[in-house]
Amino acid sequence: MKSFVAYFLKFLLLVALLFVVFYFWASAPNLSKDEYTSVIRQEYSNATSNDSILTIVTYNIGYLSGMTNNRAVDKPKELFTNNLQTVKENFRAYNPDIIAFQEIDYGAARSYEINQEQEIATLGYNYIAKGINWDERYLPFPYWPPRMHFGKVISGQSVLSKFPVKEYQRIVLERVDDTPFYRDAFYLDRLLQIVTLDIAGRDLVVMNVHLEAFDIPTRRKQLQKVMDVFTKIAREKPTILLGDFNSDPRYENAAIQQLLQNTAVGIAAFSEDSYAMTFDTQRPMERLDYIFYTKKDIKYIEGEVLTQFGQASDHLPVAMKFSWK
Repeated sequence: MKSFVAYFLKFLLLVALLFVVFYFWASAPNLSKDEYTSVIRQEYSNATSNDSILTIVTYNIGYLSGMTNNRAVDKPKELFTNNLQTVKENFRAYNPDIIAFQEIDYGAARSYEINQEQEIATLGYNYIAKGINWDERYLPFPYWPPRMHFGKVISGQSVLSKFPVKEYQRIVLERVDDTPFYRDAFYLDRLLQIVTLDIAGRDLVVMNVHLEAFDIPTRRKQLQKVMDVFTKIAREKPTILLGDFNSDPRYENAAIQQLLQNTAVGIAAFSEDSYAMTFDTQRPMERLDYIFYTKKDIKYIEGEVLTQFGQASDHLPVAMKFSWK
């Protein structure tokens, strides 16, 4: 009996040791933190749409997983290949000057090692501000099938531009306070990217965000931080704030109302009594994605939700055409 107990305790100790080793391996990053912020310069053939009218798009691309994003289903390679083709064809036709992405993969195992940023950049986007917010070796979500949990996940936010990047800052926003350590180790950072572009000698600041999806108090704190930074920058330079805010105006105490009620700020493809939804793409029922701009120095021409992208992501892109005042 004593020998059985001894063996059993040794077995438990071994299991505990293996669990600890696995936890530290699984939660260890693939990259150094210095690689989380980068500006990339390329030499693709490039043509801007118009000298005076500019076009900007925000798109939570959902790592091209379409309506399978965050769902416990197999994701075949053909899904990603077809969605990438759809996205590239539509961007080639629409020809925006600037694209801000959220949830874009950089050679991640879950999207079959394709660098989605670089694939889209071949359309003529020679200037990229890249911000990694998810760097994992193991990702236990969705929970099924377990084999999908293994393999590097390197994902984040990118601003692709046909105009040079002058300055770039990646800001990590506040995390959820009461998240258990074992979940927090595998959770993504929520980012604010601040990208200053040189457009024919004039600065344009593009602020690209992806706010907290699940915890409402944290989302409100994150948006307040973003608004504080936005207000400060907007005093000095033309500024566009865009991204996935994870807040619909009809939510109770919706965080996005903090921006919607700001009279100095305009919003593309939106009015209080008429606006198109951006989520999800199968049955759009919520507006989570927005483009805001400083009215004092940016002239709004038109905006729209780009339904032609279909179900390449679980979000639809939002576009704005504008010029200088």
